[in-house]
Amino acid sequence: MAEAAVERTGSGRLRRWWAAVVAVLDGLAKAPATITLVVLFWVLGLGAGGARSWAGMGTQTVAEGRWWTLFTYGVWDYGVFGFAVATALALITMLPAERRLGSGPAVGLFLLCQVAGALLAIAVIELGAATGDPWLATLVGNRTVGPTPGLVGVGLALSASLTALWRRRLRLLLITGTLLFLLYAGEVVDVARTGAALVGLLSGALLLTDRRPLRDVRPLPSSHAETRLLVAVFASVSALGPLITWFTRDTDGPLALYRQLFIGVGSSTASVAAACAGPLAHTQACTNAQVDRALANSPDVFVYWVPVCLIVIVAVGLWRGRRMAWWTAVLLRVVLIAAELRYYFLHRGTAGGPFTFYSILQLCVPASVLLVLILTRRHFRIRVERETALTFLGIAVLAFVVTGAVYIKFAYDARAQFTPVPAFHQVLSDYPKRLVPPAYLPLLGKHLGAFLPVTLHAKALWEFTGPVFWLVVLGGLLVAFWRAAARRRVDNSAEAEQVLLRYGGSTLSWMTTWPGNDHWLSPDGRAAVAYRVVGSTALTLGGPYGDPRARDDAVAEFAAFCDARGWSPCLYSVTEETKDTTDALGWSSLQVAEDTLLLLPDLAFTGKKWQDVRSALNRAGKAGVTAHWHTWPTAPIAVQEQVRALSEEWVADKGLPEMGFTLGGLAELDDPRVRLLVALDEDNRLHGVTSWLPCYEDGVPVGWTLDFMRRGNGAFQGVMEFLIATAALAFKEEGARFLSLSGAPLARMDRGERPAALQRVLDVAGRALEPAYGFRSLLAFKAKFQPTYLPLYLVYPDAAQLPAIANAIGKAYLPHTTPAQMVRLSRRLTAGPHPSAKGSGAGPRR
Repeated sequence: MAEAAVERTGSGRLRRWWAAVVAVLDGLAKAPATITLVVLFWVLGLGAGGARSWAGMGTQTVAEGRWWTLFTYGVWDYGVFGFAVATALALITMLPAERRLGSGPAVGLFLLCQVAGALLAIAVIELGAATGDPWLATLVGNRTVGPTPGLVGVGLALSASLTALWRRRLRLLLITGTLLFLLYAGEVVDVARTGAALVGLLSGALLLTDRRPLRDVRPLPSSHAETRLLVAVFASVSALGPLITWFTRDTDGPLALYRQLFIGVGSSTASVAAACAGPLAHTQACTNAQVDRALANSPDVFVYWVPVCLIVIVAVGLWRGRRMAWWTAVLLRVVLIAAELRYYFLHRGTAGGPFTFYSILQLCVPASVLLVLILTRRHFRIRVERETALTFLGIAVLAFVVTGAVYIKFAYDARAQFTPVPAFHQVLSDYPKRLVPPAYLPLLGKHLGAFLPVTLHAKALWEFTGPVFWLVVLGGLLVAFWRAAARRRVDNSAEAEQVLLRYGGSTLSWMTTWPGNDHWLSPDGRAAVAYRVVGSTALTLGGPYGDPRARDDAVAEFAAFCDARGWSPCLYSVTEETKDTTDALGWSSLQVAEDTLLLLPDLAFTGKKWQDVRSALNRAGKAGVTAHWHTWPTAPIAVQEQVRALSEEWVADKGLPEMGFTLGGLAELDDPRVRLLVALDEDNRLHGVTSWLPCYEDGVPVGWTLDFMRRGNGAFQGVMEFLIATAALAFKEEGARFLSLSGAPLARMDRGERPAALQRVLDVAGRALEPAYGFRSLLAFKAKFQPTYLPLYLVYPDAAQLPAIANAIGKAYLPHTTPAQMVRLSRRLTAGPHPSAKGSGAGPRR
C-alpha cells in the first residue's frame, strides 16, 4: 500500500506539472505572431551576428536605395543581452497586444511603428546635422539594428485600451525609458525608438480609443498611493540616465556630459600618463589623476555611486509616502542644481559646441523633479516614527565618528606606508575626502588627495573607509523609509462591536471581535471594518459591516483612509455584494473561499439526500451519545479539560502550524456569546465539539456560524454530522434564519466558468495545501448538508500589490510558525494526504 501511495503521489505531482506546462503552451499558442518574431529574432540574430553591415538602418542606407533596411533592422540586435531585453519587451508589449487585438493588427502596428520610427529618426538626424548640432551630426552614417522601436510603439498604442491605472504606469515606464535612452545613450536606435513612441501614442489614440471631445481628454485623478508611485519613478530619472550610459557604454547623448556627477568613471591610463608626464610628475594634477584612477579600480568605487544610490533610496521613501523622504528629495535636487551650475561654470571655457544648451537641458531634469515634488507635496504626509528617525540619526553620527577615528588613528600610525608621507593635519583633512564622491571635490575647490597608499594594509584602510560609512548610512536610511510609519492606535473595538450588534454583517463578522484586529469606523459611525496592517497592506477580515445602506460608501472611505497612510487596502473573504461595489471602483477580485449556508425555516432531514445525516443521528442514539450546550466560561471543568486535551492532541497529531485569522482556536472560545455544542457519551467522554458564532441584527442573533470543530479519537462514526444536525435543529426552534458552515479557504465550487489566470494559480495553491489542511475535503464534507453555496472573494485595487497581499495573508494565517513546523509542512505537501484528513470531521476546522 505504501508503494501505491508513493506512486499515486508521484503521478499526481507529474499531472500538476504537466497541466502547468500545457497552460503555458496554451497561452503562447494564442500569440503566434509574437512567438514567431521572438524565434526569428534569436535564429537570425545568433546565426548572422554580423548582419548589421547589410541589414542595419541608417541615414545613408535609404539614400542609397536600400529601403529594405527599414524592415530588416528589426530582426537583429547587439549581443545576447540585447536579444534578452528585446525578448522580454516583446512578451510585455507584443504578446498582450496580439491577444487583445489579434495577430494581424498587432503585426501591422509593429511594422508601422518600426518603419515610421526609422523614417522619423533619419529625418531628425539629417535636419540636426544640417543645423550644426554636434550630437546628431555624429550619427550621420551610423547604422543600427533592433526591434525595440516597434515594440515600444506597440506598447504605447496598447496603453490606450488599458485602465487608467495601468495606462499611466505603462506610459510612464515606456516614455521615461525612451527619453532617457535618447538623452543619455543617444544612438540611432534611440532616436528611432523616440519616433516610434510618438507614432504608437498617436495610433493608440486614433485606433484604440473612442472618439471623445477634446475637453473630455484630461488627466484623471489618482490616489495618494498611485501619485506617490508615479512621483517616485519620475524622481529616479536623475539616477537612471547615468546608469544607462554605464550599462550600454554609449555616451553620445547630450546629457551624458554630466554623468560623472552621478557615476564616476575614473581616469584612464592614458590620462594619468599625460597628467604625470615629465615635469608634471610632482604636481597636484598628477596626484589627482593617480588618486582618481586608484579609487575607480578599488572597493572605494562604491563612493562614486553614492549619488545614484541616494536618489534610488529616496525614491523608495517617496513611494512609501514618507514626509522625511520628501524633504530629503527636495534638498537633494537643490544640491544637484547647485552642483550642475558649478560644473557648468568650471567647464564652459573648455567645452565646445552647444554646451550651454545641453547644460540648460540637464538643469531641467532636477528642476522639473523639484517642481513636481512641490506640486504633489500634499501626498507625502506620512511621518516616520520618532524613534526610527532618532535611531537613524544616531547611527549616521556614530558611523561618521567611528570610521573617522579608525581612519585617522590607523592611517597616521601607518603614515610611512603612504607616499608621500602625510602629516597629521593631512590625514585629518583627507578623511572627509574619502566620503565625498570624487566628482564633487573639484566643485568644492578641493583636490582629490595629497597622498597614495603603498602597502596592502594602507590600501585596505584607504579604500574601505568610504564604502563602510556609506553602506551603514544608506542602509539605515532605507530601513527608516521602509519601516511602517508612525501609527497612533485608537481602540475602536467597543464602538465597532456596538455597530455589529445593532446592524449585523456577514457570516464572518463576529470574527472581527477577535484579538489582533484594528477597527475603522465610518465618519457617521454606521459602518466599521476590521483590519490588520502587515507591511504596507491593510488586510481586512471580511467586508464592511453595519448599516447596509452605509456599507457601499464605507468601502471607498476605508480605501481613502488606507491611502492617506500609505497602505494598500485588501478586503479578504467578502461577499458578492461587496465585490459588486469594488467592481464599480475598478478593483480586481479572486475567489478565495466558498461559504455554505443552511436556510433554517424550511430545513427538514427528509429524503434520500439526507440519509447520511439521519444515520449519524441514529448512531448517536445507539451509542448513548447526547449533545449538550455550553459556553466556555460556564462549561464544567471536566468538559473544558477534555476540549483542551482534544485540541492539543489534534495539533500535535498534525505537527503543523495552527492557523489563525479566520480560523478560531481555544482562545476564541472564551466568549460568553459564543455557544459550544459537545457530544458526550454515558461516561461523559467527549466524542466531538463544535463552536458557533452569533450573527446579530437589531441586538439579537438571527444566525450562527460554525467555527471550532474537533472530532475525538475513538468517536463514533458521524459525530460531526450529528453535532451539526443537532445545532441546526436547535437554532431552527429558536427562530434563527440561517446557519453557516463557514467558508472553506482555497476551495470553491465548479460553476462551469473558465477561471482567469490568477484564479487558476489560487486553485493550484489549494490543491498543493490539500494534503496538509484538507480544505477541499472539508468542502466536500459540508455538501452532505445540501447547503447554498456563496462565493467569498479577495478584492484589491492594484494587481502590482499581489506579492505583498500574499505575504500579508500568509502572516495573518500563520503568525507564529516555527522553522520546524515549516519543514514538516513542506514534507506533508509532498507526501500526499495525511491519514487523519480522511473521515468525518477529521479534517481542518473550516
